Amino acid sequence: MVRHALARLIEDRGGNFAIITAVALPVLLGVGGVAVDLSNAMQMKSDLQGIADAAALAAASSMAQNGTSVADAQTLAKNYLIAQLTSNTNVTNLTAAQLQAQKDAVQKATTVVASSSSTSSSSKGYEVKLNTSYTFNLNPITRLLGTNSMTLNIASTASAASQSSTGISMYLALDRSGSMSFVTSDKNPLYSTCDNYTSSSWPNVAFRSPCYIRKVQALQTAATAMFSSLNTADPKGTMVRVGAVAYTDQTYAATGMAWGTTTAANYINALPAKPTGGTDATGALTIAYDALKSGNSTEATAQAAKGNTAFNRFIVLMTDGEMTGASASWNSSLDQKVRNQCDTAKADGIKIFTVAFMAPDRGKSLLSYCASSSDYYYQPDDMSDLVTAFGDIASKAAKTAVRLTN
Repeated sequence: MVRHALARLIEDRGGNFAIITAVALPVLLGVGGVAVDLSNAMQMKSDLQGIADAAALAAASSMAQNGTSVADAQTLAKNYLIAQLTSNTNVTNLTAAQLQAQKDAVQKATTVVASSSSTSSSSKGYEVKLNTSYTFNLNPITRLLGTNSMTLNIASTASAASQSSTGISMYLALDRSGSMSFVTSDKNPLYSTCDNYTSSSWPNVAFRSPCYIRKVQALQTAATAMFSSLNTADPKGTMVRVGAVAYTDQTYAATGMAWGTTTAANYINALPAKPTGGTDATGALTIAYDALKSGNSTEATAQAAKGNTAFNRFIVLMTDGEMTGASASWNSSLDQKVRNQCDTAKADGIKIFTVAFMAPDRGKSLLSYCASSSDYYYQPDDMSDLVTAFGDIASKAAKTAVRLTN
């Protein structure tokens, strides 16, 4: 009788399906959770690598240019890493004790080894090796498979020479059109109420509470982070020159090129809290290109005066929209003109970084085309990603002056 009952159970297809489903469902859910966590891990590893590279570069550059000791360089790299990792985390909901615990965990997981060696009778070489790890909790679905966390291991090695003489000349062409008044997804912890503008309500206030960070404020924060990294890589102020120009459907007065980042930072911080206008980057790109083109000897003369026998030229083009001119509709001829300008600049040897910040598809397509390569193109969707993008731009620019050997 038992044998017949088992036979009936095996022959019952509906029952088998229900049993199989009950057994397989947790596994299928777990697999789905793993896919999400792996995607997050890949993005997180990329961000962490950029931060680790910047930390190693800052320390190697400081040794070569500022005479920083081995011990101080190791401390500099570790402190830089800790500061960047904790600032890129949502710290607004952390208590002081939780934030300190996070910093202690990064400190414990990180090792830095700095060294120097003579490369010739008049030059010394410097090397900084950084290794760190970061553990994050997996989502509840992945935990069904019995794994609660994942650890990412990051390594970076940077080297520099005391007689390094490669400068950086960078021009920022930044969108300050009306859509830069719109809110991001990030709340402003400094205010409980403010005028919040959205694409559906513009130019009227959509709502006042809670208060959200506007795109223009996110841009100012990201630029500050980028300039901080460039200043760290150039402690003596003899390597980096920066200019900036803002645009809507018209082009505003530019800062021109200047040593260090202070002039450009003041320019960007003075952008209006409620920008207005359409979008036309052609005038801004003309200013940036004319300042950096090989036919203009101004930059070469300025860099040579600081002892930089070579220098690299960069344009940073940022927009949150598409080329509309003074109208509200996409202008294909303006779009093509910008593409032609980018082709001219790249053919002249200028590297172009592009940032499509919460931009529509046509804006993304344009900036993807203008970027010197896929590694020079960014499309951040929130303030945190924008800060990361500008930090990565600083890191890549600095790598051209201080050699990174991962």
